[in-house]
Amino acid sequence: MKITILGAGNMGLSFSKSFLKYELIKPENLHLITRNDSKFSKISEEFPKSRISTFDEVKELDADLIIIAVKPQDFPHVTENLKFQLKENQMVLSIMAGIKIEKIQTLLHHPLVVRAMPNSPTLLGMGITGYTAAEGISFSQLINIERLLNSTGRSVYLENEELLDGVTALSGSGPAYFYYIVDAMIKAGVEMGIEENLSKLFVKQTMLGAYHLMNNSEKSLEELIKDVASKGGTTEAALKTFDENSCKEILKKGILNAEQRAKELNG
Repeated sequence: MKITILGAGNMGLSFSKSFLKYELIKPENLHLITRNDSKFSKISEEFPKSRISTFDEVKELDADLIIIAVKPQDFPHVTENLKFQLKENQMVLSIMAGIKIEKIQTLLHHPLVVRAMPNSPTLLGMGITGYTAAEGISFSQLINIERLLNSTGRSVYLENEELLDGVTALSGSGPAYFYYIVDAMIKAGVEMGIEENLSKLFVKQTMLGAYHLMNNSEKSLEELIKDVASKGGTTEAALKTFDENSCKEILKKGILNAEQRAKELNG
């Protein structure tokens, strides 16, 4: 399989690394296209055997799969300035937030489009990606796409494309929500007199342990919370403050606003 990445940014490069790591593609069959040549030297160091180009240089694409990894806001401009046309049998995989399949098909004048929403832990092969496909894409073609997506973590097929905006808000943006909470906890530790690096250690290990406990327990989240929050204790005091300040509702509202922004990106 030959793969071209349109937009060699963080996500496009992390996908490329996963494909090469699991030997799903040969380095010489990978073509990375970036908007400017300022990144050439850095990309060349990481992908010495792969082809690297700018959009202006490419007049024809020799690829079975084209992955669109540009920013969604840049997509209309990029398509207006492409100097090549897609061939009938080429597959397109979009990992742009918000941009719907129909719009991608219209701007590229091409029907074979799969739309996916990964998240940043794909950098470590621990991501999760929701994806859906246009009509006319065969089961075998989808299996090939899923195989590639699974090299970056896990993937989930969704029949309803409308759910992908929710996936964008929930897991696509989700890592930042956890970083936000972790940052607040670390700063609270520092305010209590704990040295910053030590505060980071306590919080990160607590987060890691809580994840594994949650993942390996048959108890519900409410039960796990009750296990920690004994009546009249320290955890109860913290949770009471969170509830009084509607922390859950604020988080939910933020996630719903992220979904709304994903819908707006389609224009």
